[in-house]
Amino acid sequence: MNRKIILIAAGLGPLFAALVQAQTALPQPGFHHLHLNSVDPDGAIDLFTKYFSTSARTTFGGQPALKIGKGWILINKVATAPPLMPQTAVWHYGWNVADERAAVPALQAKGAKFLPLWTGDGDGFVTISSDSWPGANGLLGRTKAQIEEAKAQGIKPNGGAGFAYIAGPDGAMVEVAGNSSDYFNHVHMYQDDPLCAVLWYQKHLNVAPRAGRGAPVPPPTEATCKVPRGEKTWVGLTKDGMYRSPSAGVSFDNVAMNWYVRPGDTPLASTRGHGADHIALSVADLDAWYAKLKGEGVKILMEPYKLAETRAFMVEGPSKEALELVEVK
Repeated sequence: MNRKIILIAAGLGPLFAALVQAQTALPQPGFHHLHLNSVDPDGAIDLFTKYFSTSARTTFGGQPALKIGKGWILINKVATAPPLMPQTAVWHYGWNVADERAAVPALQAKGAKFLPLWTGDGDGFVTISSDSWPGANGLLGRTKAQIEEAKAQGIKPNGGAGFAYIAGPDGAMVEVAGNSSDYFNHVHMYQDDPLCAVLWYQKHLNVAPRAGRGAPVPPPTEATCKVPRGEKTWVGLTKDGMYRSPSAGVSFDNVAMNWYVRPGDTPLASTRGHGADHIALSVADLDAWYAKLKGEGVKILMEPYKLAETRAFMVEGPSKEALELVEVK
């Protein structure tokens, strides 16, 4: 190489290092919106506002939308019902309510259809999870052996707060959980490798490690993040139980993105075109984020484009979840 070129490159080294450091130090994004596909967006918005009083009909970019706290649910109109399979990284989404025991009958009176939560004991099911045996070993469920143990020991349901699921628009499952303040609080996901996904979000989106329930202990590393699935547990939305281990997650503002290991053996499909099409995050400097993610080799699904009165671009997460970064000054 020409000696002059080498010297110029060496002189620019500190500048490049500073640029990389600045991109790494970009503040964690916030939650912007969940974007759905629906054959009837207006009907879906009407349903959500009917069921959840803290959500309100509004517009975004001139289109009908649902306001949920700081963020939105945006809904794209499609000609045919979005597919429910193959399974994508988005499993369901949901609201917290102040008093679940009061909320469930109130929602039923408004026409909400609740899905059965199978207990793992024959054909038994409940509507609210806390009407079944409490979870064991830090999980929100029990294995078959632990269910038999609970029966033998006379362990009773806790009652009170728990979780329940409404049959939502376009085949979606909408969780109602309590007791807390009323707000849209999570998108529950699957990941091919949940602990590796945590590392991906921390590295590429500068997400702070989560404390408390859902925080992997010990924290995963690239060498330890691939772990086998645990046993199936109940209660569950499927009669044959569900995998709750390994599990992890991250949060953006007050919206949690929790995840379990995928339920089947087939890798998860792209979220694009499904009921939950993508999750959008807010950033202050779109160009800096684009440079960071592109430089780190993250898959770019859509180059920067105009979105309403701002700009956005879209990338793919570790289990093919589409993530839109939206500039908010």
